[in-house]
Amino acid sequence: MSHDDVLERMPAASAPPRVYPVSGVPPVEVHNLTVAYHRRPVLWDVDCAIPSGALVGILGPNGAGKSTLLKAVMGLLPLASGEVRLFGEPFPANRQRLGYVPQRESVDWDFPTHVLDVVLMGRYGKHPLFRRPNAADRAIALQALHHMGMGAFASRQISQLSGGQQQRVFLARALAQESDLYLMDEPFAGVDASTEQAVIELLRELRRQGKTVVCVHHDLGSVRDFFDWVILLNLRLVACGPVSEVFTEENLRVTYGGRLRLLTEVGEAVRRVEAGGEAP
Repeated sequence: MSHDDVLERMPAASAPPRVYPVSGVPPVEVHNLTVAYHRRPVLWDVDCAIPSGALVGILGPNGAGKSTLLKAVMGLLPLASGEVRLFGEPFPANRQRLGYVPQRESVDWDFPTHVLDVVLMGRYGKHPLFRRPNAADRAIALQALHHMGMGAFASRQISQLSGGQQQRVFLARALAQESDLYLMDEPFAGVDASTEQAVIELLRELRRQGKTVVCVHHDLGSVRDFFDWVILLNLRLVACGPVSEVFTEENLRVTYGGRLRLLTEVGEAVRRVEAGGEAP
């Protein structure tokens, strides 16, 4: 599908987005990316780059294309146009360097498997096809489970866990992949306070290790606490850059449109932070 096929379906272009330069070879580069479902665009002409070692939040209203962007980066969706590069190369060349945490709601938790088996899935890409994980893989998977406070649940059926525990297991699976770049689709959604704290501690530890983490995120009130860099999407790219420069009331109004009550609350929160107060 070409740009011309979907052009007439797009709204008129707004002001060009603010994109901040990234030095060195970025872990993720997206150039002129357009994705369409059944000739209907869900991402249009997105162009941005993500710096190495950053915690990055992807923000936007429902249907803005946030999850679609992650899937496009991983090569799971056909592109109408544009390209994605990981560490300066096409996706297949660096597939092994990427770990993924899907939305918890997209997983069939009734599938009959144990916690350790789920985490071991993170080791499959380290071996040739049809080769089973070995003792070293098992040790790495167990270590990842213990890291997420789930070591005692290794033999538990995955369906017997709470929502927060299931999320910890999926994060342990990502850890077991030993990746350089992690893509996470709403890792904070529907979890309890202790799991939320465990997630943010993990993200910060990965950053200390020089890893890059990109998360689809909905809670605008926690953005300044959780992330260094943000991508604001609403079909088009609104802004991409450091939180301190991009996460502004003006950009949020462009991103979220007429959701005035929400934006008023967010605007008050942003003004308190900019005035030297504490973030909510």
